[in-house]
Amino acid sequence: MPLLVRRLPLPQSLISVIVPVRDEAKTLRMTLSALAHQVDFQGHPIPPSQYEVIVFANNCTDESAAIVRQFARQHPEFQLHLIEQSLSPEDAHIGRVRQILMDEAYRRRCWVGQSVGIIASTDGDSTVDKRWIAAMLYEFERGADAVGGRTVTQRAERHALDVQTRATYLRFVGYRYLIKQLEDHLDPDPFDCPPRHYQFFGANFAVTYQMYALAGGLPPLPTGEDVAFHKALLALGARVRHSVLMRATTSARQQGRASLGLADRLAQFQHLSQRQQVFLVEPGAAVEAKLRARRDLRRYWRCYSTGRPVLVGPSLATLATHLAVPLTRLQQAVEQSSSFMELDQQIEQERQTVGLWQQQWGSVAIDKAIADLRLRLYRLRQQSPIAAGLS
Repeated sequence: MPLLVRRLPLPQSLISVIVPVRDEAKTLRMTLSALAHQVDFQGHPIPPSQYEVIVFANNCTDESAAIVRQFARQHPEFQLHLIEQSLSPEDAHIGRVRQILMDEAYRRRCWVGQSVGIIASTDGDSTVDKRWIAAMLYEFERGADAVGGRTVTQRAERHALDVQTRATYLRFVGYRYLIKQLEDHLDPDPFDCPPRHYQFFGANFAVTYQMYALAGGLPPLPTGEDVAFHKALLALGARVRHSVLMRATTSARQQGRASLGLADRLAQFQHLSQRQQVFLVEPGAAVEAKLRARRDLRRYWRCYSTGRPVLVGPSLATLATHLAVPLTRLQQAVEQSSSFMELDQQIEQERQTVGLWQQQWGSVAIDKAIADLRLRLYRLRQQSPIAAGLS
């Protein structure tokens, strides 16, 4: 396939930032300005020759493409490229557009014979922090294969939401953070250590060229392509960092460009608010039970994958009970998986298919789950770090 951007990357440019855009004229100038004025941790400007930005204006009916051209003329030193196309209805979705962009970034590096580099992703309705590039480089220099940055919603748009919708959204974010903190106590990731978060969103992530190729590229799903890519990276055993330093701000609008994204989540919260219904989530007891079972399964996997006898911990039959999956399916997953995260994902999928976990634990109001998680965290923090890890 021929390159969509004719101008080749500069030899010293190791980062390709991709920006999918559809009718983002209201926010696109801020998006581009934030990318064009990056600084290091000391506040010194990062030379624009060290990174490039590729914008894909797809199926636009506003002035998005004209804004990119104008910005490029006003900032000639900025390595800004524009792809403008109208895709067919079956391809005109965010997963396919992001895949086209990331594939283009990868092919450009291959074309000039570069074996190392980074592909970073953001969106046309998002604004990256002025130290976004610096934070990204910091995490990759520390050994990451991929980085998910911290993404927050625009304050003005968030405050424009009704009180109940905003409260539910903030509770949802807090709930996800509490789960990560509980995970840090019960089943910690030795690479992705605290402080960290739970996000790996299209508006704010990056991956090395090598790992992008190993993962087979970005899956062109109509929605949730970022989540699927994250899972693919974890299944490969990639070192994924959830960085609190690599920050971006995105829109809190409720009419999104992609289904099942943040906009749809906010619309769901508003719908519940209008009906005076609560948002239901997994109970804190279920979260803790799942993490403890996953920790025990990880220990079993370490022995199995290295050919050592499993001398301590629950048997596979007991693990199947704790994980709420059939023993035969668990045995099959253990034998077929090439990494623990691949095994974990298979078990989670099986758990959802069988449905025994949901039958056992049910769902509770999110505020009740948050209170329970906080209490469980408090109890764990009263223990020594060793006791918390072995309990």
